[in-house]
Amino acid sequence: MKHSIAGRGTVVGTAVRAMASLFATASVIGRIREVGIFNTTTTAVAVALARFTNATGVGAGLTEAEWDPLSPVAVCTGFAGHTADGAVGDVFRQGSLAAAIGAGVIWTFGDNGLVLPVGTANGIGIIVPIGTGQFCDYYFDWEE
Repeated sequence: MKHSIAGRGTVVGTAVRAMASLFATASVIGRIREVGIFNTTTTAVAVALARFTNATGVGAGLTEAEWDPLSPVAVCTGFAGHTADGAVGDVFRQGSLAAAIGAGVIWTFGDNGLVLPVGTANGIGIIVPIGTGQFCDYYFDWEE
């Protein structure tokens, strides 16, 4: 079933602190299909999508939305701005958002999606790989 989370960053990201993330659970694999990130300021910002290998300081939980209201509720968990640095692994995408409100990127992930392996320490987050972070709007679409 398809699910989404969306929001506006509550913290500016850094190279090791996500502005938003999605984490798997101990029993369900998540397959991320699409991630969108949009600038809310008139200052350019670099963003990246990276694997997290721990759930340290994940921040407030987000409300997961079901695409089909008759489907089971989401098991993977979305989090707003992280409150502590995490262990960042692989970086899957990186891009620059122009110095304009609404400038953004949308990343899609083919047939198998970007997999969140089973385990509560396995997540994907939006980071700022270099430079000064900004508050951004974002969304994650995934299947379980």
